[in-house]
Amino acid sequence: MSYNFIEIEEKWQKYWLENKTFMADNNSNKPKYYVLDMFPYPSGSGLHVGHPLGYIASDIVSRFKRSKGFNVLHPMGFDSFGLPAEQYAVKTGQHPKKTTEKNIIRFKNQLDKLGLSFDWDREIKTSDSTYYKWTQWIFLKLFNSYYDVKVNKAQPIEKLKIPKNLDGEEKESFIDSKRLAYVDTIDVNWCEELGTVLANEEVIGGLSERGGFPVVKRPMKQWVMRITDYAERLLNDLNLLDWPESIKLSQRNWIGKSEGAQIKFSIGNNECIEVFTTRPDTIFGATYLVLAPEHPYVNIITTQEFRKSINQYVEEASKKK
Repeated sequence: MSYNFIEIEEKWQKYWLENKTFMADNNSNKPKYYVLDMFPYPSGSGLHVGHPLGYIASDIVSRFKRSKGFNVLHPMGFDSFGLPAEQYAVKTGQHPKKTTEKNIIRFKNQLDKLGLSFDWDREIKTSDSTYYKWTQWIFLKLFNSYYDVKVNKAQPIEKLKIPKNLDGEEKESFIDSKRLAYVDTIDVNWCEELGTVLANEEVIGGLSERGGFPVVKRPMKQWVMRITDYAERLLNDLNLLDWPESIKLSQRNWIGKSEGAQIKFSIGNNECIEVFTTRPDTIFGATYLVLAPEHPYVNIITTQEFRKSINQYVEEASKKK
């Protein structure tokens, strides 16, 4: 007998949708299992082959766990808030909300045709105000919290012990220096054509992934998270995860714990360059220091004789990965 793909697939996909076959029950006594995929950007003309490559693998895991008696939560959503959606709207000359909603319908139709076992009652759109109001809520929680090393977790900023004899401005400065979300001037990937900051993953060979525009390193004020305060806890909690050892190793390397000393080298005029070394015992063998091109002292200590060549090098370095 021949297998009538269209007839059989359509019949069962309709049945799954109408009967909510893949819905995760909030009040189930079954053991729980959570399978989360990366949400696609609904910013193009549809899915590409890379999407089902990952989704089919996670769907196999989901179906296997259901067959083993697990209450499986396997949601799907759309990463629809940001540069890709904006650029697609600019390219097509339409409002991003309109193009995003249209693309989501197309993406869902394509995902359903693949027969994937998503719980569509859990659908998330990151451009939906009912979703991003919670990301804003989380930000305010971070802004109004500090990391307490004694209890190894975040605490409300009201519990922070503030040194005595500080005036109003010094007190606010001290509090801001402990907040988990704070403003700092850091080097970012700036794309003038797109008018925005790009993540490292969005820059390929000094050009923006979207549009192929020049990207340079530029110091800018940014909201940043004080995740370094969590470094030790993140490192220790990796032991609690049921992950492949190779993945945990890459996470440990990313956290990058090193033990050593901060050492200051005088450069005159009461100025010094501070370095970190894991081998302070070898410090007397040091013959020179190397500064990163973006280091603020590069401009200060460069002599006129070499300023032109140094400035040229700094400019070239700002365009590299």
